Amino acid sequence: MTPFAEIEAAARQRLGVEALAQRLPAVKSAMELKAVPDDRYFSLMALRIFRAGLKHSVVDAKWPAFEEAFHGFDPRRVRAMSDEEVEGLLKNTSLIRHFGKLRATHANAAALMAISEEKGGFGDWLAGWPAGKTIALWDDLGKRFQQLGGNSGPSFLRMAGKDTFMISDWVVKGLNRWGAFEGTPRGKGDRAKVEAIFNAWAEETGYSLSRLSMTLAASVD
Repeated sequence: MTPFAEIEAAARQRLGVEALAQRLPAVKSAMELKAVPDDRYFSLMALRIFRAGLKHSVVDAKWPAFEEAFHGFDPRRVRAMSDEEVEGLLKNTSLIRHFGKLRATHANAAALMAISEEKGGFGDWLAGWPAGKTIALWDDLGKRFQQLGGNSGPSFLRMAGKDTFMISDWVVKGLNRWGAFEGTPRGKGDRAKVEAIFNAWAEETGYSLSRLSMTLAASVD
């Protein structure tokens, strides 16, 4: 497999050292993940869900109204909302009135609280997830939470500062370009191969998965 130093050199040559450094995602330590309250994780999760398929700036501009409608994303209060209350949000013109996503937010409050009550906080659960088991974390998010399948789970983790690689089009191009993987990853077997590649690069460099992923994407035109 291509040494990652070669890939990083190509990314630096293409973008410049400073520009590449500015693109690298922030990764929080275990202590920092634990310090984030549940309502902020819940807000980020809902934000990611509503951003999917829409221009991010449009969703972000409406987010203060979402914070108000969902009680500051206090998961206990959202969990206690009735189905009628959630349906009533369709009349709120300050929101993005997508009933499937509104309903998913309501359901996800209970899922998040189940984790929090078991682990002492959602951040504690994220911080305690075993290193090298990124795909399993994506899968668990997709099973526990509505509308966090596909790329939404990894995107939420990236927003929250939990270390993760991505399997974006640019990452796939990078994997192909450097001979690490041929074609587009499809299915569990292919995703496991990609995970093994990133874990090997992490062991080689000591870099976070987020840094590896972004650098790989930046190494190709």
